[in-house]
Amino acid sequence: MLIKCLTVGQIETNCYIVADPNTLECAVIDPGDESNTIMDYLEDQKLRAKYIFLTHGHFDHTMAALAVREQTGARVCMSKKDVAVASGSQYFLFEPPADTIFYGEGDRFQVGSLTFTVMETPGHTPGGVCLLCGDAIFSGDTLFRESCGRTDLPGGDMAALLKSLKRLYDLPGEYDVYPGHMESTTLQRERTFNYYMKYANETAR
Repeated sequence: MLIKCLTVGQIETNCYIVADPNTLECAVIDPGDESNTIMDYLEDQKLRAKYIFLTHGHFDHTMAALAVREQTGARVCMSKKDVAVASGSQYFLFEPPADTIFYGEGDRFQVGSLTFTVMETPGHTPGGVCLLCGDAIFSGDTLFRESCGRTDLPGGDMAALLKSLKRLYDLPGEYDVYPGHMESTTLQRERTFNYYMKYANETAR
């Protein structure tokens, strides 16, 4: 599995391109801006985008999705729960195309030999998800290094986010965590040092 992080846009969103090195098929996760930067990388590496996965519907994770879709033919995938709260909110500006795949808990997507599994993790938004692939978690704005997503925007719910963090805490084994902003981390490190994740685990007892 090849993982490339491109930090895009004014809010410095992490867009991940995850590829099967043998087939060169890939997924683009959270193309938040700068479609030209994303497309340049895909073309330079001769990658074929099959899916555009959105971890949630906030504008800083979706602004380049339609441009990448138009240029690659990749299908957009997201939770329908974030479309429902889009009306009237400046934070949800993305209008999904007609052929969008609305995914939910446990859905699986094949990209070459890679399997992505959807884990619903609401809280930052109602439709927030994490994407699990091998020993990697693409956590969007659910889990950050020593922090978590804010819940004071429309659709945010701290109680729901704590439940989501508890689910991540309880995942068996170890994972590398690739968040929507800032640097990557590991799940074990967050179990040990992340105040919000530790609080979620302690209050759930």
